[in-house]
Amino acid sequence: MSEPDTTEKLNFEQALEQLEKIVESLESGDTPLAELVDRYEQGTRLIAHCRSKLNDAEIRIQKISETKEGVTVENLVVDS
Repeated sequence: MSEPDTTEKLNFEQALEQLEKIVESLESGDTPLAELVDRYEQGTRLIAHCRSKLNDAEIRIQKISETKEGVTVENLVVDS
C-alpha cells in the first residue's frame, strides 16, 4: 500500500483503487488488529487525497464555466 509521502503522487483513480483494495481486505475479517489499524490509517489518507482531487476538479470546472464577462453558467437565463 502507499505511504504518506507517495499518496500525494497518486492520481484520483489510483488512490480510489487502493482504497477499494483496503476496504475489501478490511471486510474480509482476516486482517490482524495491528494491520487493520495501519490499513484504516492508509484509507483515511487516501480518502483525504481523493476529496482533495475532487475539490480541485470542481474548482477547475467552475473556472472553465466562467465567461469573459465573469458570468457563470449558473447565472445564465435560458429562454424556453
